[in-house]
Amino acid sequence: MDSRTLAILAATGASTIYGINHTIAKGLMPIYIEPFGFIFLRVTGAAILFWLIGFWGPKEKVATGDWMRIVACAIFGMVINMLMFFKGLSLSTPINSSVIITVSPILVLLLAAVLIKERITLLKTLGIVIGLTGALTLVLFSNTETVNAPNIPVGNMLFIVNAFSYGIYLILVKPLTAKYHSFTLMKWLFLFAVIINFPITISEFARVEWLELPAHAIWKMGFVVVGTTFLTYLFNIYALKELSAATISAFIYLQPLIAITFAVAMGADSLDIVKITAAILVFTGVYLVTKKSKPKQISTPNL
Repeated sequence: MDSRTLAILAATGASTIYGINHTIAKGLMPIYIEPFGFIFLRVTGAAILFWLIGFWGPKEKVATGDWMRIVACAIFGMVINMLMFFKGLSLSTPINSSVIITVSPILVLLLAAVLIKERITLLKTLGIVIGLTGALTLVLFSNTETVNAPNIPVGNMLFIVNAFSYGIYLILVKPLTAKYHSFTLMKWLFLFAVIINFPITISEFARVEWLELPAHAIWKMGFVVVGTTFLTYLFNIYALKELSAATISAFIYLQPLIAITFAVAMGADSLDIVKITAAILVFTGVYLVTKKSKPKQISTPNL
């Protein structure tokens, strides 16, 4: 099996885990753990795992000029991205979250246009408008609240911030994947993520009644730490070695298909006309944005 095929499988695996995570993580908040406390658990657990497997990876020295980029990647990929997503998920619903985050490819294209002056065609412009219209449809026309979703509009807005932050992370981290082993990058990114997240998240983490947690809550937390954090970031950083940031972000549209199916099957969410309309608009927009008019792919800046 060639390296590109493995990269595609890795990106697909990451999207599958993320899709299931929308319902798994939602079911834990805020009953057993609050969103920011959950982020401290995620980054700390993942950091420990990455440093442990790092002993089997190459002993690489990070160039002095790359440290600022690594810190920036941690901020956008493991701080803003995670905090906004989990806070949004605690306020909104799994289906809303899975649909809105699919605007990530659109945001990556916009960022590429700003950072490296990538030309945006009329077709892609149409895709941007349609996709963002779908996201805004959920923000503006969803129910304001439902069971275990106390402020859906605010939660949906936080998902957009999450998608924007993740798009920046993909563009910033791409050049690093060509220079360093995946283990090297992940262990440093998550170490900085623990340090930066600590003052923001530690108070909620400290409020968790660890001895009172039922077994199902513990294994679900384990899924989020090992699956949604450790494996997905490892899969994506591996995939970025072979695929562009724009291509990786396009895999995100698999998430709603998986997330909606899983959420409805588990009784954690339901479909309505607003969600269906928004999903169609977002999917159409992503299709137009990622449709190739030329064989040339979106490149990433060497900032």
